[in-house]
Amino acid sequence: MNISASSGVESFMRSVRNKLEEAGILMEATHPESLPSQHELNFVPADPLTMADRHVIAKHGIRDMAEQSGMIASFMAKFSSTAFVSLQDVETRKNAFYDQNDEYGMSTLARNWIAGLLKYVPEAAYFFAPYINSYKRLQPHTFAPTKCCWAIDNRTSAFRLCNSKSAGINVELRIGGADLNPYLAFSAIIAAGISGIEEKLELSSPASGNLYNDKDLPEFPNSLHKATHLLKESKMLNKTFGEKVILHYVNAASVEINEFSKQVTDWELSQGFNRY
Repeated sequence: MNISASSGVESFMRSVRNKLEEAGILMEATHPESLPSQHELNFVPADPLTMADRHVIAKHGIRDMAEQSGMIASFMAKFSSTAFVSLQDVETRKNAFYDQNDEYGMSTLARNWIAGLLKYVPEAAYFFAPYINSYKRLQPHTFAPTKCCWAIDNRTSAFRLCNSKSAGINVELRIGGADLNPYLAFSAIIAAGISGIEEKLELSSPASGNLYNDKDLPEFPNSLHKATHLLKESKMLNKTFGEKVILHYVNAASVEINEFSKQVTDWELSQGFNRY
């Protein structure tokens, strides 16, 4: 990463930080990411509902600020757009995922939680990747996950265990793009994690290495069509969200899929305009 990559837009990013702080949205840091003009914003942690509110307010605010500055801000799905999840006891403020006696520093609750994510997040893929474009981000060798597995500090995994063997241990969910609806995504995470705890699911061993090349690992849904089918058939999500809610989003996805199927894309034009 070029350490001076942010210099061209730092005045704008400083304005973003200041204006969001005035709106009560505090950030730990902002920094440039791997793509040109791509920036990462790290918000101060909060409860899921508060964080979802901040996510939406920040996106709309940044769009408005960019327009006022003669720029355009986009949140179309790009790799490295992730959701960070950790759990604390609201009374003791201790990390409920931590157990100093475990080989990875993981509590039983953390193991059940992550096992729940592994089992149910593929069924909830739509809530993390809700558009056709979303799945163009989930490609090999882009630091976006394609396999449904967990690993220790491995950016090619869907669930990355960070700060293992320490009181700061947390699991980073790397599936969601910047285009997700945070209310739906956070709800799906909580539902999957709690299901893992209630079912006392056993956690598999961590994967390792370049997981893009591991053919034995289960694949994450790679299209909106597949994600919609899994969403529709998920017993857990239909029970948790309600059948009418799930049907609503299945229908929304179906409309997008049908509309896209009618479009003549630039790729089709470049490949076929002079061929036939």
